[in-house]
Amino acid sequence: MKQVLEHAEEKMKKSVHVLTEEYTAVRAGRANPAVLDKIMVDYYGAPTAINQLAAVSVAEARVLVIQPWDAGSCSAIEKALQTSELGINPQSDGKVIRLIFPQLTEERRKELVKEISKMEEGCKVAIRSIRRDAIDKLKAMKKNSEITEDDLKDAEEDMQRLTDKYCKEAEQLFAKKEKEIMEI
Repeated sequence: MKQVLEHAEEKMKKSVHVLTEEYTAVRAGRANPAVLDKIMVDYYGAPTAINQLAAVSVAEARVLVIQPWDAGSCSAIEKALQTSELGINPQSDGKVIRLIFPQLTEERRKELVKEISKMEEGCKVAIRSIRRDAIDKLKAMKKNSEITEDDLKDAEEDMQRLTDKYCKEAEQLFAKKEKEIMEI
């Protein structure tokens, strides 16, 4: 019984962690190196992450500077940035690439809030699904006489507490990200 609860809690933690990672990749008007994490560069035939090919730094609030270690990879990085879903045209002098993030319009901010809201809801659905699976396992244990009716009730209550805790964490992450997007 305890193993079922621990396993479910571990999965819920992972769901919240995934949401956190998704939120760091959302472009909120500020320069954030995490927005480049999912962009892969075709480097000598192998898909390679930008942060493995170059030093990425924040020069100003809305400017990312990408300085490739190998000058030959500059054009490949530039091409990957242009074809990505980032929506920003890189500026390059052949040695350094600059990404200038435009100021977000009110309309775009609202779209971003809708996107992050969907991400939060997806996380909460995953958490509730984990709860349902765990409770199903517990009911099977009760049916097989591995645990008592009282144990089942206690475990269901514990499971609900865990679900509430991690759903609340997802809500707090959403509120924080929403505030960040709307204040810029």
